[in-house]
Formats: sequence, C-alpha cells, structure tokens
Amino acid sequence: MRPTLDRHIAARARERLEYSPMLVIEGARQVGKSTLARQIAAEGAVHVTLDHQPTRDAAAADPEGFVAQAGDRQLVIDELQRLPLLTLALKAAIDEERRPARFITTGSASLLTVRGTADSLAGRASRLRLHGFSAGERAQTFDDFAQLVRQHGVSRLIGVAGIYQRAGYAGLVTHGSFPDAQLLPERARNAWIDDYLQSLVSRDLPELRREVRPARVMALLRALSGRQSSELVRARLATEVGIPSSTMPSYLDLLHDVGLIATLPPWTPNLAKREVGKPKALVLDGAIATRLTRVTARQLASLEYGEAFGAYLEAWVTAELLKQQTWSEQEFELFHYRDRNGHEVDLVLEFADGAVLGIEVKASSSYSAQQFQGLVKLRDKLGERFLGGIVLGTAEHGYRYADRLVGAPVSALWEASTR
Repeated sequence: MRPTLDRHIAARARERLEYSPMLVIEGARQVGKSTLARQIAAEGAVHVTLDHQPTRDAAAADPEGFVAQAGDRQLVIDELQRLPLLTLALKAAIDEERRPARFITTGSASLLTVRGTADSLAGRASRLRLHGFSAGERAQTFDDFAQLVRQHGVSRLIGVAGIYQRAGYAGLVTHGSFPDAQLLPERARNAWIDDYLQSLVSRDLPELRREVRPARVMALLRALSGRQSSELVRARLATEVGIPSSTMPSYLDLLHDVGLIATLPPWTPNLAKREVGKPKALVLDGAIATRLTRVTARQLASLEYGEAFGAYLEAWVTAELLKQQTWSEQEFELFHYRDRNGHEVDLVLEFADGAVLGIEVKASSSYSAQQFQGLVKLRDKLGERFLGGIVLGTAEHGYRYADRLVGAPVSALWEASTR
C-alpha cells in the first residue's frame, strides 16, 4: 500500500480556507488532488465526486439542492470540471451565505477555460495549483530554495554535499512525480504512463474541447518532450506535428490548462519589454517526457547522452521550482533570459521586491568558467538587484566561483532545507 505523504501546499490550502468561501484545487490528473482535499477537509465534511455518473446526474437534475446537501457542514466536490454548469449554483450559494470554508472542489483542468463553465467564481473562490510530488516531499524535507537563498545568500550552498551522482539524477528525471507510480518498477511504471496518457487524450481532453484530435495531441506532446527546455517556435512546431498554425495556440493552451506542460516567459530588466522574445516550453513530468521519447535512465546516465540529459535535467529543475513556488515563503516569478548578444541564463527568479536570482543547470559533474558566463553578464547588468547566480549540476560538492556566484549539486534544491 502506498504511504500517504504530507503535501507542503497543505498549509497554504488551510490558510486560504480561513477566509475564502471556496477553495479550488487544480492540477493534472493523478497528482493527488482528492487526497489533499481529504487531508484538509473539516471533520464531518460531505465528500462527493462528479466522476461518478449517478452523482453527476443528480447534480445536473437539481444543482441548487446538490450544492445545499451538506447543510452547515463543508462540501467537498471532486472533479468539478465534469459538470461546469454547477458553478452557477455554487456562486448563488456563496452569495447567499459567504462564510469561510464552505466548499472544497478539485479539478483536472482550469475552470477559467473549461467549455461550458457558467461562472469563473472570481472573488468567491481561491485557487491553488497542485503538482506531483516534489523531491523534498518524497524525502520528507521542506524544500523552499527561494527562501533559503533570501535568508542565507548563495554562499550557504558552497558547503552542500550532493547525495547523487549522474545516474541518480537520471533516475529522478525518469521516475516522475505521480503519487500512484512512485513504488512501481520501471516496466510497470511505463505501462502506467501509457494508460494515463491514453485515458487523458481519448476521454478527458475531448470532453473539454470537442475539436481536439487525440493523434495531434500525442504528436505535439512527443515533439515537446523531444525538445525539453527549448524556446517555443510555434510555426515550426505546427509544421513538424501537422497542426494548422491557427490551431496550435489552442492545443498548447489546453495542455497547459490540464497541467501537462508549462511555459517560461523571457525576462528582461525593462518591464515594458518583458514579453519580447520566445517562451521556453517543457513537459512538466519527467516520466511522461522520457517515456514519450523512449529515453531510459540508463541512457541518460551515459556520457553520449550528455546534451539530452542536460535538457531533461533543466526541465526537471524548472518543474521542481514551479512546485516550490506554490508553497514558498517567498513570492517569486520564474523566467528565462537571453540578451541580444546571445548570453543566456536558464532560469531567472524575480522576487516581489525586484531582486533577482539566476540559475544555470548543467549535466556536468565539474565546474568551469564557461558555465558562469551568462550569470556574470547578468550580475554586472543588475548590480545590487542581483542576489546571486548558481550553477546547479551533478557534482558532489559546492563551489565558490566569484562574487555572488557559486556552484552546487542539484540536490541542494531540497537537501539544503530551511527547516
């Protein structure tokens, strides 16, 4: 039996319930939304799921009565996107009695974009994005890398000892983050991923948008998986996978809404030009990305796959930071950076006060001056705004390179805990 791990975002969820009438937990299928809802629900709460056809029929027949069934108790509704029209009854109930923590709902797609949603519940519901397990959640350490750096500076990372070598990181990338697949051996995990994608593409996505063609979705996912952490050139991607250029944005939006992909916007110190440049795209779960491209952990661990491993590792680190962003004590946004001279930084964290942290992700087990070039340019451009630059790699030790520039093992993301 799979053990139930504590989710770091639970504290944020309980905090939202103290003042919001309704909490919406959104995320990809099988990332643990229902489990989290049960963990944070009040004692005596009424739990229903719209994945159950008779329950969905009852809700459709009498939406107001369905929403009122819990009385003074809390009502937890799983998979709300299966009956979008229910949002009108929820809105009416909240407007009639606006007490905190009345409803908890989960959804495998953003209610803001689901076809048929009658109301966005703006101002009435608080939304939380749930991802699969982070490395810290699996290790039961509280991983908040942004808070660690703000509290102690990047120099704290110099003394960090890595707990993995290249093969260990390759295993992390290919293992994925879905709770139900964590204890499965490789062959069974691959079969689980195949079934997961088949169900998602053949049932869930067409329910959200009728015009979706499953074959095109799979072709798009494979193409994105094969170019993890690359800049998104929509016209070229449309030609490669056979999707009309006019339709490509809607396919990408759909994959984003169901939690399968993410995009990182380009960053510039000039706020007025922030959207200039191309975003980077990534398939969020490494097990999905490597399964679709038929790349194994053993292959990624070999030096001949160095370039591919670097791309998958960068995407994995990005996904970890996106997970941490949902519970971090620090408010930050995530970008990538490239200047007009070609200097790049894989990840840029910009904090609420304008301070900036740069991160380069490398598959190398050693450090070199070349790895720090983009970070040096960013430091010199930003001056005091620049908190520091970090090269995260597969080395087993930290490293001081120059002023505010250090190297550290990738495992520092969760091993250098703030608690």
